Amino acid sequence: MLGIFSIVTTEILPIGLLTRIGASFTISDGMAGLMMTMPGFLAAIAAPVVTVATARIDRRLMLCVFMVLLAGANFLAAVAPDYWLVLVSRVIVGIVIGGFWSIGASLAERLVPAESVGRATAVIFSAVPLGSVLGVPAGTFIGDLAGWRTAFVAMGVLTAAVLVMLLIVMPPLPPRRTTRLTVLRTMLDSGATRFALLLTVLVVLAHFGTYTYVTPFLEQVTDVSAELVTVFLLIYGAAGILGNFLGGSLVVRHPRATFGAAAGMIAAATLLLPVLGQWKAGAIALLVVWGVAYGAVPVSSQTWFNKANPDTPEAASVMFTASFQATISLGALAGGFVVDGSSPSTVMTLGGMTAALMVVAVWVHHARRPAGPDTT
Repeated sequence: MLGIFSIVTTEILPIGLLTRIGASFTISDGMAGLMMTMPGFLAAIAAPVVTVATARIDRRLMLCVFMVLLAGANFLAAVAPDYWLVLVSRVIVGIVIGGFWSIGASLAERLVPAESVGRATAVIFSAVPLGSVLGVPAGTFIGDLAGWRTAFVAMGVLTAAVLVMLLIVMPPLPPRRTTRLTVLRTMLDSGATRFALLLTVLVVLAHFGTYTYVTPFLEQVTDVSAELVTVFLLIYGAAGILGNFLGGSLVVRHPRATFGAAAGMIAAATLLLPVLGQWKAGAIALLVVWGVAYGAVPVSSQTWFNKANPDTPEAASVMFTASFQATISLGALAGGFVVDGSSPSTVMTLGGMTAALMVVAVWVHHARRPAGPDTT
């Protein structure tokens, strides 16, 4: 969980620092958004490639190697004199995301008794909202006090500490059920896998196409100071923790309703932000709804992929990671074009419409396949 927390925080740290980094290198908000685009694309490639290439290596060793790379990437970003070097560091982050997520997200069944796997998985995935509630606001706060480079130094130090903890606490994890490319190709023959892929793409596209640019929205539309942006992101992240555990407890019994409700809440929040987000109270209320909703998304998506592929948990994690990260990049890239060509409010509206499409897809699937997401 701490390893994924450090990865998630590093990945989305530029969201809170976007305008500061952009100003430092004299680039637009959309160009600065490439810091979100680069890791996702690389993670989507690295998830299957790295997992298959290292399939016979102890998983504990691989987790430690990825932490070394992540610490190096954070320190590189902190000292980068040019923006292209920041992007190089983000390439390294993408490789780490693809490898660590694919291995780490499926380890719960190897670390706890069978009856505790569901709760353990929720704990692992709590790293996602924790990265929002603690990591991003803390990084933004450090950036306000000492500059954005210091925030990346802090992340490098934290990652090194996680490496030490992994070495001390994590038991040896020799590989099981080796993941091969043929297994991944076979997974795509399943209708359940393809539908899980569709839902994940739509909801993640909606979320990251909008959330990547929430800081410019809050500064330009809600008219809040840089210091208050940190508070707003903290409130969003706290709601995300609640959503993570609510989603984790509900998705096993009600997968369709949980995933669909999360997408519906994201659609409502982002569609209403251009209207109600002009006032601080309205923005806070909608960020709470948005946070609860997105907190349930990663655990819901992983559960759908696992239900579709119960005999190959690591391969299911590879598919989840690749699709999730590729869509993060696509969302951040598309949102960047929109925000540079139009406004943050337009980004929110288009994202809300995309999330609404996911709700429609769940409803249509319910009408045609009432038995559940593992039905093929």
